[in-house]
Amino acid sequence: MTEASPVPYHIGIIMDGNGRWASQRGLPRSMGHQKGAEAIQAVVRSAANMGVKALTLFGFSEENWQRPQEEVTLLMRLAESYLKKELDALHKENVRFKVIGNKAKLPRSLQVIIAEAEKKTATNNRFYLNIALSYSGRYDILQAVKLLIDKNVPSDTLTEDVFSKHLSLSDLPDPDLIIRTSGEQRISNFLLWQSAYSELYFSSVMWPDFNETELSAAIQVYQQRKRRFGKL
Repeated sequence: MTEASPVPYHIGIIMDGNGRWASQRGLPRSMGHQKGAEAIQAVVRSAANMGVKALTLFGFSEENWQRPQEEVTLLMRLAESYLKKELDALHKENVRFKVIGNKAKLPRSLQVIIAEAEKKTATNNRFYLNIALSYSGRYDILQAVKLLIDKNVPSDTLTEDVFSKHLSLSDLPDPDLIIRTSGEQRISNFLLWQSAYSELYFSSVMWPDFNETELSAAIQVYQQRKRRFGKL
């Protein structure tokens, strides 16, 4: 990384390619998801060590519920296993953990461990780790609209700033950089409002192989860009 250039405060990552990683190696898709879960641990620690303050990982979309039940069940178990295994370490390292998305759809046992993790790490402030589960950007925006309607917010007082305060991650700056792995080049309903001026980086590396070196490469590209936000 370039020392003189700023490291992004907030990075979002669309973790893609677990299934294809496994298929290319003649392995069951479950092995790809297992390796993908292991990659999360390494990337979180690398990001924190590089000076990134917030990381939002797209783990499971609202659309992913349409996948085969066996695969969905495996993904939910992996999420629960990750939290049980990592919670104490995250808390010890002063990491605040948060899940965004339609948590009511998640298995009850996963909801319980999420609530425990969020409560235990609520006041931590060295690093902010967010996992998007049962999440979609459209859902996020729709929930904000519903909240504003419930609050009877007058339309003449509704600004972008007011609206943003009703979205997920309203307590964090919008992501400076969004990374998608596996060579796909689309946003896939991830942080649609919040990513309006995010820099985009598309990596050909499948998520299970995404590591500190790949993250550093993405940050280096980000550091070489000039962010204008519509200005000259």
